[in-house]
Amino acid sequence: MKTFKNLYPTICTWENLRAAWRKASRGKRGKEPAAAFEFDLESNLLQLELELEARAYCPGPYHSFFIHDPKRRLISAAPFGDRVVHHALCNVIEPLFERGFIYDSYANRKGKGNHRALDRCQAFARRYRYVLQCDLRQFFPSVDHAVLRAILARKIADPGAMWLVDQILASGVGVLSEQYTMVYFPGDDLLAAARPRGLPIGNLTSQFWANCLMNPFDHFVKRELGCKGYLRFVDDFLLFADDRATLWTWRAAAVEYLAQLRLTIHPGAHPRPVTEGIPFLGFVIYPTHRRLKRRNVVNYRRRLRALLQAYRDHAIPLDRVDASIQGWINHARYGDTWGLRRAVLQSVVL
Repeated sequence: MKTFKNLYPTICTWENLRAAWRKASRGKRGKEPAAAFEFDLESNLLQLELELEARAYCPGPYHSFFIHDPKRRLISAAPFGDRVVHHALCNVIEPLFERGFIYDSYANRKGKGNHRALDRCQAFARRYRYVLQCDLRQFFPSVDHAVLRAILARKIADPGAMWLVDQILASGVGVLSEQYTMVYFPGDDLLAAARPRGLPIGNLTSQFWANCLMNPFDHFVKRELGCKGYLRFVDDFLLFADDRATLWTWRAAAVEYLAQLRLTIHPGAHPRPVTEGIPFLGFVIYPTHRRLKRRNVVNYRRRLRALLQAYRDHAIPLDRVDASIQGWINHARYGDTWGLRRAVLQSVVL
């Protein structure tokens, strides 16, 4: 495997930090943290540059809150200056890893995304009879820092870049500790519970590092298992085949390999006919059509009623209602939902 050196000076340059600020502020310049940073932009970027060059940079505390979309998740937002540093790091190291990712990894990558993952899932459903759908238990809280760092260090041979990686990893220790239930693997002792773990959901680096961590598993499935019908979106992955026995064999091999990464899948995963429908990324995928998940429809109806009432009470402007409706339509249109959209929106009276 090719390794890369002399990355850190590029990470610290003014040009890279300014490009990182542009990415970090995209869509957020009207919000207080981004606006405050931009108010004295040159001084703030210069301060980051000096701290990074002197290796005196220290990440700040996270602001954490829960969302329910669809399940309860703890989102941890780093200070805006730290988000600029995350982008600066990823600007330099992400292209080095991107070229080694498999084609059918769809999360947080340019030219990929939800809709292409849905298309690929349906294409496999039309080609194969059975699917094994798995998702990892407590994925972001369970990410082991030593395992992730070893994977990153195979390609990054620059002490400065790895120092910055360590700083960002250390800043997330304990953020998700209450979300993690300890899992012991063969050979563990009682000290295993003290291993640093967890990637804050909300960091750009966490999204990127999730792909780095799972990339060896992706190649294992494609090369060692020989599964041609495979795709992954963050911690959800699907394996397709024409018989159940093959999928059961692959499931056992996947569980064994994931244990090396200190990850586990939900125990209920089992092969099913694709004709039963595959719940994936907010839709249920069939070989011939797609449906929105019923829970998502119920949740949006409830949210829309609340928005309409807030508009009638003059608490929000019409633009906010329109943006919500247009956003939902843009999502729902990737399924066979013409009748559903009419049914949901025909009751909207302003």
